[in-house]
Amino acid sequence: MAETIDELTWDYEDEGTLTRRQLDKAVLSKGAWSTILYKFEELDRKTGDWKAAKACIVRYQKQNGQYRKKSNFNISSAKQARALVATLTDWFPPED
Repeated sequence: MAETIDELTWDYEDEGTLTRRQLDKAVLSKGAWSTILYKFEELDRKTGDWKAAKACIVRYQKQNGQYRKKSNFNISSAKQARALVATLTDWFPPED
């Protein structure tokens, strides 16, 4: 378990093999409830190649000094990411 936001990662190992690797991380909110956006790749076990990048929004709650994952949402493709950005930009236009 991580004690600080800097220690949190989206890397994942299965039987000693890295099967999900974090490419980037953006902290969207900090506090007792923190939200982090990760950019990551997953390993194609058949070919050994890394698949196209995805993104994941993860909510953590800090309890007893440790961050615990409470929920996450995967953005599964570049197309879905662009649709999400377009919708949020429409709903929340840039401030003048």
